[in-house]
Amino acid sequence: MLDSVATQERQDFAVEADRARLSAVALKAYRRLVVQWGLTGLQAAALLDVSSSTWERMKQNGKDKPLSQDQMTRISALVGIYKGLHLLFADEMADRWMRLDNAGPLFARMNPIDSMIRGGIPQMLEVRRYVDAVRGGL
Repeated sequence: MLDSVATQERQDFAVEADRARLSAVALKAYRRLVVQWGLTGLQAAALLDVSSSTWERMKQNGKDKPLSQDQMTRISALVGIYKGLHLLFADEMADRWMRLDNAGPLFARMNPIDSMIRGGIPQMLEVRRYVDAVRGGL
């Protein structure tokens, strides 16, 4: 059993064929998350680190080309946060929490969305770890 675990590769989005296979689903999930969290177009674009015009194209034609490794990592972290929040809170609060100012040191008195826009992937991963820890997942 240990041999089979050792031979399994960790998903890291480095292989373009993997990203091509997963991009449409990832974008669909991200579009739903944007609606659930009430993000503006500017916020949605900033979380993916793309321009507003690129986000608008991605929103409309998500199947044009595979997402980058960076974009897949961002979406993966955000979907993980979404899932963790929905395990922790009722739906309305789970979605509202992302827009509430947070006095915790991780957020520097910003809401989680703004803190992740400012801090990029490292902050997204920290917020995901924080949500998982709060709900007892660590």
